[in-house]
Amino acid sequence: MRKKFLIFLSLMLVVSMLVVGCVPDSDEPADGDEQTEDEATENGEDTNDGEKILRTNNASEPGSLDPALAQGTHESWVLNHTFEGLMKLDEDGEVVEGMAESYELADDDVTYTFTLRDDIKWSNGDPVTAEDFEFSWKRALDADLAADYAFQLFYIKGAEEYNTGEGSRDDVMVTAKDEKTLEVVLDSPTGYFLELTAFYTYFPVNKAVVEDNSDWANDAETHVSNGPFNLTEWVHDASIKVRKNDNYYDNESINLDGIDFTILEEASTTWQGYEGGEYDLLVDVPQAITAEMVEEDNDELKIGKMVGTYYYNLNPETKPFNNPKVRKGLALTIDRETITSKITQGGQIPAEGVVPFGIMDEDGTEYRDKVDKAVDFDVEEGKKLFEEGLEEEGMTPEDMKEIVLLYNTDEGHKKIAQAVQDMWKQNLGIEIQLENVDFNVKLDREKSGDYDMDCQPFSAHFFLGH
Repeated sequence: MRKKFLIFLSLMLVVSMLVVGCVPDSDEPADGDEQTEDEATENGEDTNDGEKILRTNNASEPGSLDPALAQGTHESWVLNHTFEGLMKLDEDGEVVEGMAESYELADDDVTYTFTLRDDIKWSNGDPVTAEDFEFSWKRALDADLAADYAFQLFYIKGAEEYNTGEGSRDDVMVTAKDEKTLEVVLDSPTGYFLELTAFYTYFPVNKAVVEDNSDWANDAETHVSNGPFNLTEWVHDASIKVRKNDNYYDNESINLDGIDFTILEEASTTWQGYEGGEYDLLVDVPQAITAEMVEEDNDELKIGKMVGTYYYNLNPETKPFNNPKVRKGLALTIDRETITSKITQGGQIPAEGVVPFGIMDEDGTEYRDKVDKAVDFDVEEGKKLFEEGLEEEGMTPEDMKEIVLLYNTDEGHKKIAQAVQDMWKQNLGIEIQLENVDFNVKLDREKSGDYDMDCQPFSAHFFLGH
């Protein structure tokens, strides 16, 4: 079996993407491929027509391929290949210039001046301008757009005030000085601001295109982007295709001709497709397969480090979750060590707080130890607090039968939910219900408050590549 890998990890921005400038070698052609000996030695997977197309999966249908409206990996997996911010992450995860040729930080430590490259264009041939960036960031902050990640821009002076209705658009300190110069003034010094400009909420959109068609981002025929690839086909709920963007300033370094994404939620189905040669790379492998391959020390599996926390969100508007004793009681009676060692089995670290391990402070110590008190596994204390909280709310354990834990369709989420359900039954004497829905449905229900408890997944990513 051919064992080559495409891996790119962003620890700062908690996203994952393919290395667009580095493609897997092929020791032998895949079934059905017609390759010459010379072609087989080139970087990339050649299709029958000679194109190097990477085949992979996107676990959920994107809600939108508009960067301002994106809110999850199911969208960023595509956006990180079709758009580019002022800065970008290289193959080593280092922040380097993207659309910006250079930048300067003033002595006040809050004023950035970005100078754009001369040769940057949108996929439709329009020039990418500083005005596009100003327009895009202020658009994302517009409350009428209802961008879930608008808060990512709150580091900019006047941004939060505009978004919350306490200020005006003109108060947002992002200014296109000319076509190539963008000035940004922050509220306070922010050491990671450059990293933020590589995050998809900060990606630009083509002002002329957006103003002409509000639905531009939901169809391949009208989609316009500025990254290494552009969207050429989107069969909703089925597949997405992106192809090399000839207008990208650094397209000579892009060895792939394109990427084909299927849209399948069921991890076991995509795994079967991978085994059958339908995919060159998978991200997120079924937990049973992960455990087996870890046990075998199979080098075809690559476990990528991620900074993130997998947690359950409790709706504070739903009784009894308005009571802090109930919330803490539930938290204390989850055996996280068992979940990571017996269920996920992919090297995850039990989450003892909201801030994950691995984020170091300037003095080299764990930042979480300074801001986040550890949540232990303490059944006795948890049960005591839980029962006190229920009594204060005039409820009994029997009432918890009406409580539903919501998660998006995924074998891994289901197994974790079932484990937690069983732990609470054993440790607290309660029974809750489980419900799985499409990821976009889950997001919509979160926004409307139509949930009791729901899954907020973020764990290590597992990569398999032929």
